[in-house]
Amino acid sequence: MVPSTQSSLPVDDAAGRGTAAEILTGAQMLVEALRAEQVEVIFGYPGGAILPVYDALYQCGIPHILTRHEQGAIHAAEGYARVTGRPGVVIATSGPGATNLVTGITDAMMDSLPLVIFTGQVATSVIGTDAFQEASVLGITMPITKHSYQVQDVNQLPAVIKEAFHIASTGRPGPVLIDLPKDIANASGKFDYAAPVRIPGYQPTVVPNALQIRKVAAALRAAKRPLILAGAGVLHARASDWLHQLIDTIQAPITNTLLGLGSFPGDHPLFLGMAGMHGTYAANMAIYECDLLLNIGARFDDRLTGNLQHFARHATVIHIDIDPAEIGKNVPTDIPVVGDAGEALRMLLNEDLTMGSIQDWVDHVQEMARSNPFWYAPDDERLKPQRLVEIVHEQCGGDAIVVTDVGQHQMWAAQYFPFRQPNRWVTSGGLGTMGFGLPAAIGAQIGRRDVPVFAIVGDGGFQMTMQELAVLVDYQIPVKVVLVNNRSLGMVRQWQELFYERRYSESLIPVQPDFVKLSEAFGIPAYVAKNEAEANAMIRRALETPGPVLVDCHVPSRENVYPMVPPGAGIHEMVGVKP
Repeated sequence: MVPSTQSSLPVDDAAGRGTAAEILTGAQMLVEALRAEQVEVIFGYPGGAILPVYDALYQCGIPHILTRHEQGAIHAAEGYARVTGRPGVVIATSGPGATNLVTGITDAMMDSLPLVIFTGQVATSVIGTDAFQEASVLGITMPITKHSYQVQDVNQLPAVIKEAFHIASTGRPGPVLIDLPKDIANASGKFDYAAPVRIPGYQPTVVPNALQIRKVAAALRAAKRPLILAGAGVLHARASDWLHQLIDTIQAPITNTLLGLGSFPGDHPLFLGMAGMHGTYAANMAIYECDLLLNIGARFDDRLTGNLQHFARHATVIHIDIDPAEIGKNVPTDIPVVGDAGEALRMLLNEDLTMGSIQDWVDHVQEMARSNPFWYAPDDERLKPQRLVEIVHEQCGGDAIVVTDVGQHQMWAAQYFPFRQPNRWVTSGGLGTMGFGLPAAIGAQIGRRDVPVFAIVGDGGFQMTMQELAVLVDYQIPVKVVLVNNRSLGMVRQWQELFYERRYSESLIPVQPDFVKLSEAFGIPAYVAKNEAEANAMIRRALETPGPVLVDCHVPSRENVYPMVPPGAGIHEMVGVKP
């Protein structure tokens, strides 16, 4: 069964711990700290150096998910963190166990996901001797974590764990790693979890400067062509309601980044859709033509901006972000606002936001949206991938969490599945990690047992982590896997078609496993869909099935994602716009 995410842990000896010092081993301290942090689930994989911790975890009352690879564990923790906002907890052993986490740690760092990661390490007496399964985890992960520790004194472990959870979940969220040598896990010391966290050098600015907020309000009042750009920072701040209230107040058009989808209802008349390389014509042209761009919680990455010389070139740029390092990093900013997106929106709504007439601008961008929607050529005989995403949306009534790998199917999901609620969209944005989808869907479903979860994955990425199908069966996690099977590495093939004179170097996959038999070998029912009617029937059957299901959807191998901003082009220079 799916582990409960409600707090139902034993309280006989845990309730009083942390209020007075007691003698515990380092491994026992770790378990008690996780209880104190009200950790709902752990994702991990045991090994020699971490065995003391796994012994302490035995029957401790905190559900543990044994993934089939450490990469599966950390991506599952990412999916859990993305939909719950709580830190995902990962445990792995030393050496290869820790290095197998590196991709997921980097992914979480780039997408600002709170994780607390515990890695086993060889004993302190042999660190630096190339001992069996030794790796310099601190050296490897220092550039890809928000902070990292190696514990040298068991008495420091409670404070380190408490700091780690605080750092991971405050300010701009991110992964924090604790490297735990085996002898420290076995050593005994005083466990006291009551001391407050004090980190003088880490004081993130949450409440923005009031003067800067007044400048934002004044700029909005003066704007003739304002546009709001909402990124994932709105979701991390749980500020979707404040954002909705701002748009209701100023009646300005709004667009999302890829990771910001769901922060504003996708069916709202002022929503222009996603912006960026594969965004809507209306959103990208609005960025190009606006005279004020208010960025709330997005980091202006290259897949959003295109050629920076053409990005919002006529606009006063306002950037609200909790991470001051992001402001001005890529796009020159006229009004910087450092602070939490929710606090900034709340303060802004207390200002005078009486706008001048912008109806002509709103009419203009809405006409662009009506005239240039996402489009694809229908096919009566074959299943178009765009139509497949629409079918998933129709069958679940739009009420589902959608998790993807990276590639063409990811963009089609972002384009054709309108998200009406926050935290229903889980994907790898900054790092673009293939293999992310299936394990992240596991974590998302554990985090939200009350919502259907669809893992929309490509055949390439799916084969990188498909061993995690075993976890769906082992814990009866009812994820519905929709395999967009085009027998190729679709986005690589598309770029080779458009920019490499159709030299399809290692992007076509003529030999594939029988995915239905593969799924059934794990004990999961599976079906094939080759046209629209079959897709409708199979997706409906998947939703009616209480456990996990896989639907192998055969789609054309030469279908491309459009529109597209070519590399080096400006955001207004899209190709593949509706003719």
